[in-house]
Amino acid sequence: MTEFPFSQVDVFSEQPLKGNPVAVVHGAHGIPDDVLQGFAHWTNLSETTFLQAPTHPDADYGLRIFTPGAELPFAGHPTLGSCHAWLEAGGRPKNPEYVVQECAAGLVRIRRSDGRLWFAAPPLVRSGALDDALLERLLQATGLRPDEVLDHQWVDNGPGWCALLLEDAQRVLSLEPDFAQLKGVALGVVGFWGDAGAADMELRAFVPDMGVPEDPVTGSLNASIAQWLMASERVGSRYVASQGTALGRAGRVFIQRIDGAVWVGGDCRTLVSGTLAL
Repeated sequence: MTEFPFSQVDVFSEQPLKGNPVAVVHGAHGIPDDVLQGFAHWTNLSETTFLQAPTHPDADYGLRIFTPGAELPFAGHPTLGSCHAWLEAGGRPKNPEYVVQECAAGLVRIRRSDGRLWFAAPPLVRSGALDDALLERLLQATGLRPDEVLDHQWVDNGPGWCALLLEDAQRVLSLEPDFAQLKGVALGVVGFWGDAGAADMELRAFVPDMGVPEDPVTGSLNASIAQWLMASERVGSRYVASQGTALGRAGRVFIQRIDGAVWVGGDCRTLVSGTLAL
């Protein structure tokens, strides 16, 4: 049996216990894949990550990301939470301006600013409007009428996201999806708060195939939705999104576009530290 340093980090909320937790295993070299997946299943968190030595010369660390049911090439809140844990454990980036994470999706830059960590949104691997059959399936699964959907799009940056844009954040919060009909789909739904909310928009993320029917706060989805909405000029160069409200969380995701790049920021706080025996 081997012991590994372990952290559990709350991400995307200023309030403890109100963000999205990620379990981070440090120095996770040489652990078989079935054990990595088994531990992620055991934690029953939306994601569990494993810090490893990088293979790319420009990377500061390597990261593998698992849901309870599968490995992901990229995910947002695990990226920020794992970077926070790596820095807290004494990690020193090669470049003083950025931390560079190596994951299955490639190299991801992370910067420190305004007391938060920010990752550069990775490029989309799939975009464009949803086909009619999929859109009809999503309408049936969510109970939405066609006229309630302002727009729809593939916003896939690795996990397979597609998204529906609604006019009203309250309608987003009222959704009670049929998860059986969403099997095989990773769906994000977003709506605007206008002047009524503390944030500019509300998001929800439905991912039943990943072992977490609804993800509390989702960095990858926020990143790709920001790229979509900014490209279509529906939002400006910065805004704040709330997520997790329907689950009793208080997630806040900060979005900025700087020199053409979309950055996704959030607060991180380690709530659990210890050792893992495997």
